[in-house]
Amino acid sequence: MNPPRFSDQRLAIHDPLVPSEQFPAIEGRNQTTTVIQDSLEYLPLSRSLKDGDTLLLLTPAVAPHHTTSETGHSTSDPFEPLGKALAKKHPWVRQVPYIPRNGITGTHVVHIRLAKSVVFVISGPPCFGQPPQVSLAKTVRSLCENRPLIVLACCNVKWLGPLESSFPTVIQSSGFTPPELEAAARVMVENVKQPHTAGPNVQNLILAPKSWQVEAWNEHRDVAPAYELWCQCFPDNFRLSRFSFQSLLCRDGYAMHYVVREPGTTQLLGFCATYTTYIGSDSERLVGSLAALFVRPSYRQRGIGLSLHDHASRQLRKTRGVCRLQLGSTFPRLFYGIPMESPSEDWFSRRNWPVKPQSSLPGAGLETCDWLLVFDDWPTTRTTTTTLMNSELIFRSCEFSEYHMVMEIVERESREKDNMGWYDQYAKLEGTMNIEDIVLGLEGRTIVAVALTPKPWCGQGKRCHHAQAS
Repeated sequence: MNPPRFSDQRLAIHDPLVPSEQFPAIEGRNQTTTVIQDSLEYLPLSRSLKDGDTLLLLTPAVAPHHTTSETGHSTSDPFEPLGKALAKKHPWVRQVPYIPRNGITGTHVVHIRLAKSVVFVISGPPCFGQPPQVSLAKTVRSLCENRPLIVLACCNVKWLGPLESSFPTVIQSSGFTPPELEAAARVMVENVKQPHTAGPNVQNLILAPKSWQVEAWNEHRDVAPAYELWCQCFPDNFRLSRFSFQSLLCRDGYAMHYVVREPGTTQLLGFCATYTTYIGSDSERLVGSLAALFVRPSYRQRGIGLSLHDHASRQLRKTRGVCRLQLGSTFPRLFYGIPMESPSEDWFSRRNWPVKPQSSLPGAGLETCDWLLVFDDWPTTRTTTTTLMNSELIFRSCEFSEYHMVMEIVERESREKDNMGWYDQYAKLEGTMNIEDIVLGLEGRTIVAVALTPKPWCGQGKRCHHAQAS
């Protein structure tokens, strides 16, 4: 049987992903390839591939910027050298590009099901407006079933998050020039001994951490680049609309944010959000919150995050009335703390933040849970109704004359349970018609429970009828 000609199943690409310069490779180009993990011993692929077995190569659609040594002209596909290098050892190679914003299509599914093994290539961290290539790799992993899947990251794997928990075999290449891709191909198909460790980051050895100039965030200029940075640095479940992102940051009197720019340009390399929150009715006592800190993936481990962290902490300590610092903010709640199982936990631990849940101290990073309650969906049973009737509990909206009693309860509970942010949420309703958003639970004339159920405006002077329990 004659093997298919290399790349004869290639998809037509009229809309490349991004210019390949968007994803700079690790500096010190020496064609280094490192096996980060091979827990199921898929390597080398030549050991399991037989004549006629298809090796599927899924590569991102990236605009070319390399030149061939023979012609000096740009190649049509930067990853074509990888396919050709693999085909020298195993001729049955099919290269099929993917476009991140189009996702994994039916064409890709057909090729995956016909393949014996799959290599999925990631060119770098997510671009603004594009889904992360890692997310697509996870989709491919589920489609592969028992087929070997090799993930080749042509960048520092630290930019992509914890890959080892999702993929049994991960290889890191220092970039995707033809020599670098050929070196990666040799590791995949030849019996090349590689340490199962990420090894030292070449970028870190060349660019040691330094102190960076920190500036105050400019709301009018920095919303768009800060939002782009947010999308690059956080996984899909933290995605926000730009409007939501801006509304969380722009809180006059409560927020102060900071940025680091690339020297000589206005490009944002890092961002830090901080807030202050009143502890109670005592306006002199505040909690300072280091709410969010993120750095452009290709510039990490150069001291940018440390410069932002230290500057923001100093500014919070200097703020009059701040009696405590907290990692994460309960107001707004989106920035409550570090995502669970985040690789950033060790980084904050080294800055003396007690992020591990070993202490009951406030701000120690303990888990929390928020609930969204739609009253129309709440099941009402005869047992529930009977219980409420027997306890003589009555629920109704707060009246203006009861507001001061509500604030006494909220302040007392906030102090006892150290729930920062509760008091602020209730206090800002004073003197407004929105006091009716407060729901009271009464036993006789005694207020035994309060809840804040904000009902956003739907437009045309009408209020929405859903509510969020707090």
